[in-house]
Amino acid sequence: MGHPFHRLELLFGEECLKNIASVKVIVFGVGGVGSWCAEALVRSGIHNLTIVDFDSICETNINRQLQATSASVGKVKAVELAQRLQEINPAAQICTVQKRYNRDTAAQFNLADYDYVVDAIDSLSSKVELIINAEQAGVTLYSALGAAGKLDPSRIRISSVWDSHKCRLGRFVRKRLRRRGFKGDFTCVWSDEEFFSLIEKKESDIADDYDNYQPDSESENESLDNKRQINGSIVHLTAIFGFMLSGLVIQDIEKKYGIRHA
Repeated sequence: MGHPFHRLELLFGEECLKNIASVKVIVFGVGGVGSWCAEALVRSGIHNLTIVDFDSICETNINRQLQATSASVGKVKAVELAQRLQEINPAAQICTVQKRYNRDTAAQFNLADYDYVVDAIDSLSSKVELIINAEQAGVTLYSALGAAGKLDPSRIRISSVWDSHKCRLGRFVRKRLRRRGFKGDFTCVWSDEEFFSLIEKKESDIADDYDNYQPDSESENESLDNKRQINGSIVHLTAIFGFMLSGLVIQDIEKKYGIRHA
């Protein structure tokens, strides 16, 4: 019958599969994008995974976040997801960090310890901080831009952050990076579909939303009446973003160690 990763071995070869198991990956943010990315990584043979998220699950997470169910409301996102990942592969080393990544906490993370950093953070300031620090650490970074307000999966793209367009979050990320003198590059997942919202917002309000974004959770006392910080989103978009991020990691490992590129 084979082992749980037999189909992967047939695809990658035994040696590449061993290399996939040996790399270390850290995923920041395990919400609508990051939760699916984390699961895809573990199901693709990643054995050493750290997931970082400070938040707890609320009802409004259920429509798009892997670990969010009616039974898990109020529980810690990272812990709930880690339990599921451990059931998928009991041999995997799944580390959870219940902490918000920002300027105040960045020094507590040694990004150079990892082979890959995955950015699935919603907050603009935290995202930019992670991008800059990952570049300085010399680690491979893959980042998700805006998945909210989008519906068409055929419009999802993968490219350099500098080539992304029609993505509001991407625009603000590039602006902040230039302001801080960032001259590096990294690959991101984004959509060129026009953003849609039932709520009209000024440009200044949009930037403020990304700066002050808090996940729509009870733990953060988020009010659903605070429309300035909530955008519509759907699981087939957020999950595809997450799967693509996972795919970027696995493809990069395969390029280095796989039989296709031997």
